[in-house]
Order: sequence, then C-alpha cells, then structure tokens
Amino acid sequence: MPRDNMASLIQRVARQARITFRSPAGPAFGENLHRLQQLLDEVRAEDLHLAPRGPAPVSGAAGAGCPRGGAVPPVSYMHICETESFSMGVFLLRSGACIPLHDHPGMNGMLKVLYGTLRIACMDAVAPPAAPAAAAAPSPPPAAAAGVPGPCLRALLRSRQHYTPASPPCLLSPHSDNLHQIDAVEGPAAFLDILAPPYDPEHGRDCHYYRLLEGPPPGSELPREVWLLETPPAADFWCGGEPYPGPRVCP
Repeated sequence: MPRDNMASLIQRVARQARITFRSPAGPAFGENLHRLQQLLDEVRAEDLHLAPRGPAPVSGAAGAGCPRGGAVPPVSYMHICETESFSMGVFLLRSGACIPLHDHPGMNGMLKVLYGTLRIACMDAVAPPAAPAAAAAPSPPPAAAAGVPGPCLRALLRSRQHYTPASPPCLLSPHSDNLHQIDAVEGPAAFLDILAPPYDPEHGRDCHYYRLLEGPPPGSELPREVWLLETPPAADFWCGGEPYPGPRVCP
C-alpha cells in the first residue's frame, strides 16, 4: 500500500529539484543536490501507483505508445512534470530491454530504480588534447581506422553496476558519468528519472547515441578507456508513452 505521506513526498521531490537546479552554479548547489538525493532515495514504486509488468511484450497490442504496427515498445515513458530547469518522469523497461548508450550534453541527472534490476554502464567523454599535443593523441582503434562511418569519441568506462530499489540513486553530471547504457536484467524494471535541464536540441542539448567500437575485455578492471562511434538509434529501440498514474505534481 502507498504510504500516507506519498503525495507530499513526490511533491517534495519536485520542489527540491526546482530549488536545486534553478542555480546549479550557486554556492548551495551541493547541499541542495544532497537533499534531493535523500528524498529521491525514499521513493518506491507503490508511491507512484506502479506495479511490475509482465516479463514479455504482448504480441499485437494496440493503443497509445504502440506506433509500429501494434508492437509494444521495449521502453515506455511516463511524463510527470517539466520546467525550464528540470524534467521528471518514469521509464519502464520490459524484460531484456535496453536504453542504448547515450549522452546528456551539459546536463545533471538522477536515476532511482523503482522495481526490477538495472545494469548501468557509466562513462565520461575524454576531452580531445590541446592543439600542441595533437600529434601525441592516441589513435582510434583499428575498426575506426578502417573506415567506419561517423565520428569517434574517446571515453572512460568508469563503472558497470547493478541497481535495484535498495540502491541509492545513480547520478550523472555534465562532466562525470554523462554517458550511460541502461539494461533491464532478469525481468522488467522501472526507474524515476530527473534531468536538469531537460533535453532541448534548440539549445544544444540533443541526445546522441553511441556504440562501443572496442570494449574492454571481459573481467578487465575499471575505469578503462574505450572508443565509441556515434550512431542513429538502434532499429529495435523506440520509446512509447503512457499516462502517469501517480499523484499530481506541481513543481
């Protein structure tokens, strides 16, 4: 059963997000971010009137969020609220679904698992060397050098961890863990997502997708440098939309 203070909890999350991200360069940002993280850590699936989905898509399902011949999308999004400084919603992943590796240009983010288990791989983009040192820059891996189309990006694979409802929120910043891939493992999963500011291609915050050209060998220690290739979204990935069933939120 949802907790009696559930509505005030999700409302307080939204209000704290507004306070935190309206001045991300201000002196109180760290303290405000910590408070937001504490509040987000308290949220559970039942607080948002959510229950785990079945393990597999239903063939031929129709309706909103099913744009591909009635196919059920592997990932759905429930919009909760959005302001100029942040957006908040819930992503639902079916069993085995993957949100491909992507970035969040100039953005902060917080992710809290509501049910299921997610495997999240987090990476940092490695800045290109200054012009005088360009000659010493490491070369792309052989696959990229062999004419693979698209720009290559050096990145640092920092972590690859499993997150559950018992885990603290997963954080990203403009310069740390800004790229990630999210996989649902051993069943469906859902997470509450806060991005600040929201994606906005007109202001340089478009979402870019990548794939590993050469990943680290299995069992290798992290962090480890990798090479990425910018690509269009995978053909088997798309995101549907669903109504948010939880308490009304006014940020």
